[in-house]
Amino acid sequence: MNGSIAANTTATQATVAESNRSRILQHLYHEGVSSRAQIAKALNLTPAAISKITAQLIEAGAIEETGDMEGEKNRRSIGLKLDTSRFHVVGVKFARSLVQIGLFDLCGETLGLEELPPVTNDTIASTVSAIHERIARLIKADSSIVAVGMAVPGPYMHAKGRTAVVSSMQGWRDINFIDEFSHAFSVPVFIEQDARAGALSHYLFDPDSHGEDNLAYYLVGEGVGLGVIDNGRLVNGALGAAAEIGHVSIDVNGRPCDCGNFGCLERYCSTPAIRSMLIEEGEAVPGAAGMSNTCATRRLFSLASHGEERAVELVRCIARYVGYGCVNVFNTFNPHRIIIGDIVSEAGEALLDEVRATVRSRSIAEIYDSTEITLSTMPTDAIVCGAAAVAVTQFLDRPSMFFDLS
Repeated sequence: MNGSIAANTTATQATVAESNRSRILQHLYHEGVSSRAQIAKALNLTPAAISKITAQLIEAGAIEETGDMEGEKNRRSIGLKLDTSRFHVVGVKFARSLVQIGLFDLCGETLGLEELPPVTNDTIASTVSAIHERIARLIKADSSIVAVGMAVPGPYMHAKGRTAVVSSMQGWRDINFIDEFSHAFSVPVFIEQDARAGALSHYLFDPDSHGEDNLAYYLVGEGVGLGVIDNGRLVNGALGAAAEIGHVSIDVNGRPCDCGNFGCLERYCSTPAIRSMLIEEGEAVPGAAGMSNTCATRRLFSLASHGEERAVELVRCIARYVGYGCVNVFNTFNPHRIIIGDIVSEAGEALLDEVRATVRSRSIAEIYDSTEITLSTMPTDAIVCGAAAVAVTQFLDRPSMFFDLS
């Protein structure tokens, strides 16, 4: 056998071994305590292969034995488990003016959450420095931290490490997230577009959609984005810019957008767009010009919840635009479930009812009847949880990055 064939064979074997290790970790993560026989049956691997791989994972400290459990035909078996509370990850959410840093276990349980001071174009550099300092401090204080996940505004160019457009906060385009963070800490860092991170957070952590193979997370906050899981895999696109629904035009002659297009959805239902609308309106939320995008939006929702007539009308108007986005999601990706999240979802059932009515009137009946539209119910912001989910996904997919499995 010549050298190149031998090298290719070795590489293939290593790839297969890594895939099987990942499959075992994934099984234990999703199914809980299992015997070697149960894992072998579920994954269609031989008992000998399972014994070898689980021995490696136990020796490396990735999994542990739990003692006797009842097996098939009343035989006693030894259980195996992945202790999801023993490993921690850091999640970082980058919005336009908002940065959150959280500490989580592998199941998305929040162990700590911090919000940095509001960000402006003039304070981006100091915010980045503060993120370095906060994460380094967390890692130093907690030896259980195995990775950092980051969720950044889209469209995020994976290979280049930059966000192509950040409406209303173009200063973020100057940050190369790969150069800035990928080798900054003693643990690996993984970066993903924010809405895709939100989709992962629901896929991994949300009991209502855990393991749902076809779902879309529809982010409506400081920006508008979409993360789609199709057949259990994220939809990314060639550059990582797939599913950028915020820059789908809903009015070809409409408002100009920073992306170069006109009438982009983001210009009608994001929090900057809502605040601009409130300033123009002048009556629904007095003093909106002096508030942040988020504060003005939340004030509108509060007034609407108390029955203020003009506020109620504006929430319905915003909801219709959110609904137009859902129609595009229906027709482009046909997910089983659309989960609306981030700040605008805080308008609650009033918004959801109008979204559903809009979609019902504008979509194919069979698709509408087979698609669930809900609001996110995650207890912690889905994007900062999603940043954690990005790290957890890599932990499960690539165990050799985290453990000595030689």
